[in-house]
Amino acid sequence: MIDRLPQTLRSDALDNRERILDAARVLFAAEGMDVPMREIARRAGVGPATLYRRFPTKQALATEAFTEQMYACHAIVEEGLADPDPWPGLCLVIEKLCELHARNRGFTTAFTSAFPHAMDLAAVREQALTSLAELARRAKDSGRLRPDFVLDDLILMLMANGGLHATSTNARVAASRRFAALAIRAFQA
Repeated sequence: MIDRLPQTLRSDALDNRERILDAARVLFAAEGMDVPMREIARRAGVGPATLYRRFPTKQALATEAFTEQMYACHAIVEEGLADPDPWPGLCLVIEKLCELHARNRGFTTAFTSAFPHAMDLAAVREQALTSLAELARRAKDSGRLRPDFVLDDLILMLMANGGLHATSTNARVAASRRFAALAIRAFQA
């Protein structure tokens, strides 16, 4: 019977959990997914055992750390889909996704399938991709999107955008905006 009781965290354990997630978000955004778990623990001010007790794998940590960004990504796609003219809607999605990904290098890896089996991320990711495919179909039907465009072109573009290197986040975002403008011109019919 005790096994079925909900487990609530003590306030210090909850604080540790939030510090771990904050450190992971900062380090994943700055360095990508290659950051060692020990560095995340050090930055959070906890021992490795505390980190692994809360997040036994990097996949579990990334899933929790990127949930908010994944929902933001889905909201961006839905905003583009809501535009009555699909071409400006698709352009908006490309611009905003590039910026979101430029601000968080690790998120690009998570979105483009580094952890495809993370259940929460996979479901939201698939929903966003389904909506994005619908937006692309509508943009093609309007004659503004190249007829040979496939969704993998957008994934490839996001992967290339994730490879932008700059001395600061602001410089990376500026480069990402330029890259998004070039991609939009390349996708245009």
